[in-house]
Amino acid sequence: MLLKSSTQLCPTVVRDYSEWHRGRSDYGLWYLEIDQPELIEYLDQIQADFSDLLIPANQRQYHITLFVCGFLTSAEKQYNDDFQIQQLQQQMKQLQNLELSSFELEIAQLDSFSSALFLQVKDTDQILEKIRRQLASVSDEIAALEYCPHITLGLYREAWQSDQVLERIQQLPVKKWKVQVKQLTFGYYKAQILQGLLYPYQQIELG
Repeated sequence: MLLKSSTQLCPTVVRDYSEWHRGRSDYGLWYLEIDQPELIEYLDQIQADFSDLLIPANQRQYHITLFVCGFLTSAEKQYNDDFQIQQLQQQMKQLQNLELSSFELEIAQLDSFSSALFLQVKDTDQILEKIRRQLASVSDEIAALEYCPHITLGLYREAWQSDQVLERIQQLPVKKWKVQVKQLTFGYYKAQILQGLLYPYQQIELG
């Protein structure tokens, strides 16, 4: 949910969310890697500027989430948010059938959800939606809300007043960037580590 004026932030409590992961470890998703050094430096600077509001020790690489799959497993599904290896293989075939060429996205202004600071991503040609439809033909997305492509900069650590954050966002000059997308990545993070590293597992190179 986008942050609205005259509300409060939704803080993230730093703890082990065992009721969610139920002892499972590898939480899988499709994403786009951000590997342009100048852009990463820019993202680091914004993150530092807002570090007083964000939870510390964020290790996760900057990325654009494409599709959230669930807990990766080679066994039979036990829970609704399990995602089987064979489903991943089916998704890879669906993506390869698209025969996608590399494409470009635009990184736009800073914005905020009620729980996280982020940069907007503009998908003018609707390529991300095309990819997501192929992935959704194999499995339902976990916790699917209205898709909003973005780069997360951090999760909020206290329930501050939203106007305080929105004012700071508005003061930041808008700087637009282009991102060249040359591959799609399926990876996972360790569910017991809050904002831990992403580990690439499979990649599809684009023509």
